[in-house]
Amino acid sequence: MKVLCDAYNQTGDPVYTNTRFDSAKIFNHPGVVAELPWFGLEQEYTLMVKGTKWPLGWPRGVFGRDIVEAHYKASLYAGINIDVVNAEVMPGQWEFQIGPSVGITATDELWVARYILEGDWNGAGGHTNYSTKSMREDGGYEAIQKAIEKLGLRHEDHIAGYGEGNERRLTGHHETAHINTFSWGVAKRGVSIRVGRDTAKEGKGYFEDRRPGSNMDPYVVTSMIAETTILWKP
Repeated sequence: MKVLCDAYNQTGDPVYTNTRFDSAKIFNHPGVVAELPWFGLEQEYTLMVKGTKWPLGWPRGVFGRDIVEAHYKASLYAGINIDVVNAEVMPGQWEFQIGPSVGITATDELWVARYILEGDWNGAGGHTNYSTKSMREDGGYEAIQKAIEKLGLRHEDHIAGYGEGNERRLTGHHETAHINTFSWGVAKRGVSIRVGRDTAKEGKGYFEDRRPGSNMDPYVVTSMIAETTILWKP
């Protein structure tokens, strides 16, 4: 049986790769707990043909759905709150979604789902959907706008923690915002933060941070979002 656990060195300190340790501090903060943050994490990935640099399905037309469905079933069996799977825009490119789950639980589940998949994530996104209690209540759109404003003020800090190689993905093309520019909009894909049309219409709900790369450390990303939007005072 495999389990997810924290890793510590011989002195009892967390090892340098144990980013969950500091993430847990953020999510255990009373101010964050009171806001009951929800996350829905989108994990894109590309299946590659072994021994080549070609994505699965090119040029033969077999795209790997059997692998995707096997991973989905294995994740369900493991008790992971996996929501949906879907094909993406390129042959062999797929996505699975975790959540919505509360706080650090979403990250734990994504970490284990990645382990089950045992793959690499090639040139794709790790879009992170997020809401707090204040955002989900009536009048929550104001809380959403304030949170987005805070995220814009710390754009560079977030980009630094949102995965390696993002400068090659966030070009301002192909449904991305440019890495050096912060933007947001309703029902837009070429922005840093996307607010859903239903959220804007109902005046409450969630938003999607489209900046994280698929190789992001979810403990870093989710805790940064929670800290910036809930605890940070500009």
